[in-house]
Amino acid sequence: MAADDYGEPPHFGRGGWTWYTGSAGWMFRVAVESIFGVSTEGVHTLVVNPSISSNWPQCRMSYRLPDCNTCYDILIENPVGKEHGIAEATLDGRPLFLANGAARIPLVNDGAPHRVRIRL
Repeated sequence: MAADDYGEPPHFGRGGWTWYTGSAGWMFRVAVESIFGVSTEGVHTLVVNPSISSNWPQCRMSYRLPDCNTCYDILIENPVGKEHGIAEATLDGRPLFLANGAARIPLVNDGAPHRVRIRL
């Protein structure tokens, strides 16, 4: 996210002050926390409660644990064009517990890749 857009040569069209403003970091937080609805409960649970555009057929993100080896690939499928409300969720093919409309994903620091599938 740029704080300004240059309109004069030789920098016409370039954005400036991207690190100075911190706006890129705030946009990242908006995407992760508000759109994907990702937060943590302690160190052992990832909570996912997405609120996406009804026009998005799917979206995905990866969540890597601090060990840098364990990764959770999160696929959010939206076959009927909903904006929120999880119908079902699985972790490595096994059903996940849904509470208050959110999927709760147990985090295991095992160095393995994990697949999370969420269907709205």
